[in-house]
Amino acid sequence: MSLLDGISRKVKEDTRNIAMTPVEAVRDAKYTVDGVRRGEIPPSKPLKSVGATLGALLLVAGLMFPIYWILMAALSGSGGSIYSSGGLRLLPENPSLQPFIWVVGDLIVPGYTISVNVPLTDLAVVFNTPEITFLDASDHGVERTSEFKQFFWNSLTVSIPTVIIAMCLIVPASYALSRREFIFRRKILFVYVLLTQVGGGLGIALLIGLYAVYVQLGFNDSKLALAVYYAATAVPFNTWLLKTYMDGIPVSYEEAAIVDGAPPWRVVTEVILPLSAAGLATVFIFVFLTGWTEFVVAQTLLGTDNYTLPVGLFSLVSEYSIPWARFSAFALTFAAPIMLVYLFAQRYIEGGLSFSGMEG
Repeated sequence: MSLLDGISRKVKEDTRNIAMTPVEAVRDAKYTVDGVRRGEIPPSKPLKSVGATLGALLLVAGLMFPIYWILMAALSGSGGSIYSSGGLRLLPENPSLQPFIWVVGDLIVPGYTISVNVPLTDLAVVFNTPEITFLDASDHGVERTSEFKQFFWNSLTVSIPTVIIAMCLIVPASYALSRREFIFRRKILFVYVLLTQVGGGLGIALLIGLYAVYVQLGFNDSKLALAVYYAATAVPFNTWLLKTYMDGIPVSYEEAAIVDGAPPWRVVTEVILPLSAAGLATVFIFVFLTGWTEFVVAQTLLGTDNYTLPVGLFSLVSEYSIPWARFSAFALTFAAPIMLVYLFAQRYIEGGLSFSGMEG
């Protein structure tokens, strides 16, 4: 529980820091202005900071411009396009939320009838819960909505087993390779390094063979089988990543816990894992994104009813035309959870990569 408590505490701290950022910015600006007026801060110092901030903002704006362009295409209505014959337009002519409503569909909580029998009598009390409508697509001119919810559920039911299976292999393997000496340890490390370099390439090269094997076993349309494949491809790199992070944890911490009488399993769960929170978060995100964003294997192995979000997005592409507004809205809605995860997990990812010797 200590690991979960630590992660929960850090998430709350990050949320509070994000909420307080505007207040802190105003407070710092006021302090700087007062310091310049009193002569305690040279005017050149805040000017340099302002110049660096503006330069950074311009760089970020340039990097974010493609996302803004896709957003404008999504807001341009059902006949939208990613280009304009009349020249460059930074704002859509007739903005509309219909493409996003088409993606999300109806948001309705149906009503239920609950019957409760009164003890010692033949009476029954019936409760009818009201139907709650958050969004009715037909009210906004959208009659036939997308299958985003089904694709979203399929992606979840692939990504979550991928994470569970992979983490059950990555964590003990990382600890064993980092802290234990055993026969063939160096050879196993060499195999892991080899698989981190060629595993993904071999996976694509052997895709036809993989498909043939899955068809023979009857697993070609199984989301669980796909999750097992994703977990297998994610294990080598992420095991090496977490292992190198654990290498940076002082052995004296374990020795102190053993002297205090802690059994091996408590040393791992209460010393190693809490100290590896940044590495675990980084590996967790990488493994989750393996199942969430992979396209080629999912399209090859899954049937139409089990399409994940990337395959569902590709299915919008027809032979002669692409509904750019709906395509863009679908893509942005698909990417929104990933952007939120990176927003809150940025500190852990940076810490996990830097301590594993992979920064820069």
